[in-house]
Amino acid sequence: QVQLAESGGGSVQAGGSLRLSCVASGFTFRSNCMGWFRQAPGKEREGVASICSDVPAYADSVKGRFTFSRDNAKNTVYLQMNSLKPVDSAMYYCAADRAYWLPPFVEENYRYWGQGTQVTVSS
Repeated sequence: QVQLAESGGGSVQAGGSLRLSCVASGFTFRSNCMGWFRQAPGKEREGVASICSDVPAYADSVKGRFTFSRDNAKNTVYLQMNSLKPVDSAMYYCAADRAYWLPPFVEENYRYWGQGTQVTVSS
């Protein structure tokens, strides 16, 4: 049974940092292409970061502020979020199992999803 369990969300002030974690189980984790998406109220879900093997990719809106990493020994991926802004406030979702040749920020390209963790950034 596939499971993706996110944690690490919370409330911070603008300029602060959070680190999200996603623990995966039930599928081959190593080299799996995974992603982080977010969805704010009234908006569509958007991709913010992706990783295939150890190669990350970032949406322009978070480039230079967010870092996606993975620990294969722990079946865990991380999203380090620095210099947070109020516009970063959203529910953040971990996604997994994208074919490497498919675009990284299209949610339909991922097979598995977590339940999400809330991030709130106040000004």
